[in-house]
Amino acid sequence: MPSDQRRIQPRKQPRQVRAELTRQRILTAAAHVFADHGYAAGTTNRIAERAGISIGSLYQYFPNKDAILAELLTRHLDDGTAAAAKVLTGPLPDSIEDVLRVFVRLAVEAHLDDPHLLRMLIEQAPRSDELLERVGRVKRAMVGHTRALLEGHPEVRVADTATAARLVIATVELAVHDLLAEPDPIDARRLEDEMVAMLTRYVTG
Repeated sequence: MPSDQRRIQPRKQPRQVRAELTRQRILTAAAHVFADHGYAAGTTNRIAERAGISIGSLYQYFPNKDAILAELLTRHLDDGTAAAAKVLTGPLPDSIEDVLRVFVRLAVEAHLDDPHLLRMLIEQAPRSDELLERVGRVKRAMVGHTRALLEGHPEVRVADTATAARLVIATVELAVHDLLAEPDPIDARRLEDEMVAMLTRYVTG
């Protein structure tokens, strides 16, 4: 394994409940520290202090703050994948506008807890080859589901559904990420309404 990838690998995968709780406490503390102080000033000492553990205990789980940030990004990805899977395996609305609203709302809600922290995760978190491959798999799966929905829906008029599916996913992902994490963010409900209106006109026009 290359040294840069070893740098962001967690040192200890917990096997006991107490160890897992400690690991989660470190990640939760890190999220608060990075949000409050930024990544550069969010030191492992501050994270350990916020988590209520010694710095030595922290290093039993993570070799450095790069590894912690990468793990936070992995956790965000896992949460988003689980939420999307739950939506896709359940019944979807009849109208394409309502279907698009489901997906836009999913993206918006993923950004609401702490959009500034999420910006840091997406823009600054180190990425291993494994993490990049996972991100790629998630995107490919979402594009595939979106294409299938577009091809099977009677209201859709766009001809190139393969390109349209990629465009829909990229537009939602990039716009929601940028506009909710701005210093003066757009109201989440207004953003959802405008995104749905724009995408509906695109796929039905």
